[in-house]
This record gives sequence, C-alpha cells and structure tokens, in this order.
Amino acid sequence: MPKGKVLKLHKDTPATWEEALKQFLWWKQGEQVSKRTIEDYRYHVTRFFTCHPDAYNPKNVKKCVLEYMSRECKPTTYNLRLIYLRTFFKWAVKEGIFPENPLEGFQKKKDEGRVVDTDTETLERLLSLPDRATFSGLRDYALLLLTLDTGIRPGEAFLLLPDDFNFKSLQVTVRRETAKTRTSRTLPILPITANAVRELIAARHPSWRGNVPVFCTQDGRPLDRHSWGDRVESYAKKLGVKLWPYALRHAFALTYIRNGGYELGLQRTLGHSTLAMTRRYVNLTQADLREMNTAASPLNTLLPQRHRVRKRR
Repeated sequence: MPKGKVLKLHKDTPATWEEALKQFLWWKQGEQVSKRTIEDYRYHVTRFFTCHPDAYNPKNVKKCVLEYMSRECKPTTYNLRLIYLRTFFKWAVKEGIFPENPLEGFQKKKDEGRVVDTDTETLERLLSLPDRATFSGLRDYALLLLTLDTGIRPGEAFLLLPDDFNFKSLQVTVRRETAKTRTSRTLPILPITANAVRELIAARHPSWRGNVPVFCTQDGRPLDRHSWGDRVESYAKKLGVKLWPYALRHAFALTYIRNGGYELGLQRTLGHSTLAMTRRYVNLTQADLREMNTAASPLNTLLPQRHRVRKRR
C-alpha cells in the first residue's frame, strides 16, 4: 500500500497501522503491562509494518507475514517476533481489522539457549572498575552488586525507589507495578550490597524527592537499558571480555545453582512465571555436569571403596 493511502474497512476501523498500533498500546496499558513490554510491542509491530507497508490490508497481510517470518534469524529473535506480532493480530481480529490472525498455528522454534558463564575472576575485576568517588561510579558499583546479589532484571532495578529498600531486614522489594510479570517479590540482599546502596542514596542531591529512582543519572533522570548497556560495555572493554547487563543475571543464576540453590527458589528470585524460563538460565557447562555426576552417582553408594589396580609385573 503506497505511503499515505489509508485502509477503508469499517467506519470505526483505524485507517492506518500507526493508528491501530496506538489503540493497541492503549489497550495493553489498560491491562497494566510494564513500560518495557509496551516498548517491545511498539518496536516489533513498527518493524513489521515498516518492512511491509502494504501489510495493513486483509488481502496482503498473510503473504507479508509469511515473508517476514521466513527471514533467517536466531530462534530467540523468531520467537519474539511471533509472540508480539501474534498478540497484536489477535487484538486486530477482535477489533474487526482483519478476518483472521495470520500467525495462528505458528509454533515457536526450539531455542536451547546458550551458556553465559562469566568466571569469578572477571566479575571481581569488574567490581573494581567503577570510580566510587563519583556519583556515576558509585551508582554503577551498587547496581552491579545488586544484580550479582539478586539476579534482578535491569528494567526492574531502574525503577527501584529508596523506600523499596529495607536496610534493617536486608531486603529489597520489587513492587507489582514495576515487576515485569506484575507480581511483587521481596529479595534478600547481603550487607555489602545494602551498604553500597545506602551510600548511593546518601550521595543523592538534597532536592531529589522519594520518587527519583535510586539508580538514576547525575541529574536525577531514570537510568535506561541503553545507557546502562553502554556503561557495562565500556567496563567490559577495559577487561577485554564481552559482557552485557543480562549476562550478570545469568551469572547470578548459574552461581546460585552451583552453590546448591534449588530451581524453585531461583524461579521465585528471578521472578519467572514458569520453571521452563528459569531452566534457560541454568544451562550448566560440561564441567559442571561432570562434577555433579561424580558427586551424585549411585555408584558412590554401591561401590564406596576405591580399589587400586595392581601393577603387572
């Protein structure tokens, strides 16, 4: 469909995909989904119609969707496109924009994930890099500690307020309205993390009120995933490694399991709605599996004694 041409279906039907997207996002906001999810919907729907401007038409949409979904990409990317676009088209069918969902019946691609295994030495060196004599450095240090201590999502950490921390009981609460799954959870923190966050709060500008997030910029604006990603990347370059914010969440999950934590406990801590998602974070390495098998093998009970093979003469 040429740019500027509008679709005429029904008097109440949005004339353009941009208008349809706007109404769809209003609907999702009414469902109280997170701001991050809203932006993800906006990104994926916009990307699809930008690639296929003639798709906002019942006669063309199926062909455009098939072409778009057939493009070579990683399973994770494919699955994200499927999830967000299918939800949009489901809404569009209910609104009478399209007669059927062009993604109905599509299946997710199997994604075994990847092992994100950051060694302890690298993490120790990472924590030594932020300049804690500056507000930004102190903020980075405290946020790194909090992520490695709790596995909190970056987007959830950015929205934490001073009152969300209870330093007496050593815990932090992710409020329902800021949690990705819209379910609140309270996470224990270690004293070293609590001290760093307390120091960061003490360094805030006196004029900042309680609604200014703990992890903010020097002028009190909320930190976002792009600026935080750039900060972590700059530290990673100094270390000569590849790191990104979610790799720290992976590091927490993997270390949690290695140190004897249980999957159900990890699921609750990470804020996952299903255990299947949690298991993607704990893809143990072959060395981990070998060590666990050696310790847990039934043969340790059946054959507790080790017998040396006598040398042949």
